[in-house]
Amino acid sequence: MEATRVRVESVIEWALAAVCIVAALAVGSLVVREARTVGAVGTRVIAREAVAPAPPAPAAVPPRAVSVPVLLLPDGKAVRVGESLSEVAARLGRQAEAGAQAVERAPNGERLTRFYEHEGSRFVLVFEPFERDAEPRVAAIYLQ
Repeated sequence: MEATRVRVESVIEWALAAVCIVAALAVGSLVVREARTVGAVGTRVIAREAVAPAPPAPAAVPPRAVSVPVLLLPDGKAVRVGESLSEVAARLGRQAEAGAQAVERAPNGERLTRFYEHEGSRFVLVFEPFERDAEPRVAAIYLQ
């Protein structure tokens, strides 16, 4: 009877071990499946955002010029879109202007296109008033 009792206990132990292994594999499978799948996001996904079209370059700007929002010059000076004409003129001076400026009609006044050469850098600044009767500001910077 003692031998039968030992065999029954070992069968029960093996059965409990098998149940624990199966349970561990099931939990592991669930974890791996959840890690591999991506849940739905609560926000809408927009395939293409609406971007305002860039305004056309003034006629005086060379065709291969590249538009940049900030121009860092070799001497440490910088020109940014939105700065006023008087700020830029005071910083760069009249000696940096190269060539004649072009004047065009813009919605809020006159658009000035000026060519500059400063410390070996050649660039074009487009000034136009952002509001009616306001001081012209840098609307675009083009590198040549």
